[in-house]
Amino acid sequence: MSTVPLDNQKELLRDVDDDASQGDPTIQTRVRQRLTSRGATAAAIIIAVIWTVPTFGLLVSSFRPEDNIKGNGWWNVFTDRQFTLENYADVLSPGGSQSPNLLSYFVNSLAIVIPGTIFTLVLGSMAAYMFAWGRFRGKDSLFIFVFALQIVPLQMALIPLLQLFTQVLKFGDFQVLPSGTYAQLWVAHTIFGLPLAIFLLHNFIAEIPGEVIEAARVDGAGHSTIFWRIIVPLATPALASFGIFQFLWLWNDLLVALVFSGGGADVAPITQRLAEIQGSRGGEWQRLTAGAFVSIIVPLAVFFGLQRYFVRGLLAGGLKG
Repeated sequence: MSTVPLDNQKELLRDVDDDASQGDPTIQTRVRQRLTSRGATAAAIIIAVIWTVPTFGLLVSSFRPEDNIKGNGWWNVFTDRQFTLENYADVLSPGGSQSPNLLSYFVNSLAIVIPGTIFTLVLGSMAAYMFAWGRFRGKDSLFIFVFALQIVPLQMALIPLLQLFTQVLKFGDFQVLPSGTYAQLWVAHTIFGLPLAIFLLHNFIAEIPGEVIEAARVDGAGHSTIFWRIIVPLATPALASFGIFQFLWLWNDLLVALVFSGGGADVAPITQRLAEIQGSRGGEWQRLTAGAFVSIIVPLAVFFGLQRYFVRGLLAGGLKG
């Protein structure tokens, strides 16, 4: 077996990545033909229209006056062209008893989602690497247990986990994870996201050629070096793909936020405020449309910014020989 110096591993990783992306020409040809056929193109256009029309309607409604929103549908804008910025001024205003003050909740969501996504990716990728290439007793049984955790309904774990935070992890007056802080939300989202992260990332990492791992081991590299210098660069498409999903799940979450945020405005995410923005009787639709459109700006930016990694991550498994 030939060894590869650690200083030359970057060149080796590029070669392996190129080989993996090329895959089987026959498989690539079949996939390309199916994705570019007339039927696939027509289906993609139909799906795009179905997804775009409601978003366009939400955008139009967010600029319509209150009386128009409550009196008729958004499609009437083609005959009654009345627009206003009052809805956005209302939800983005500095504060007040009648103002939603969405900006502070927007910042809270970023403070919750970014660490929650990073923690899940780091811990999930490390665990996936050990399940794929580590050697320890009970590895298969433990992996099956982690995989089975995905079928446990999230709702069943909320109360036990909250009791763990508030009663078990408490020593006298000192609480390890104080209530009403970001820490509880970070840990909760990480726990709920790890089973799927480990499962998906394990399937990708396990497909990395074993010769690369063995060559690094013979050259004296430990698990830490192999993980950061080999696994992470090669698994970037898979990490980015799951990172997008995790980011969107956390950004759109309401249930976990209601349970672990304590209901306070200091750590409540934007979804919690959107649930309250309609007013006591659910009639403030002009605020809801503007607030909802503000809330989707970040998810759209994340998805389009990482789109190329997302597509590579979805197709990587099918294009390998």
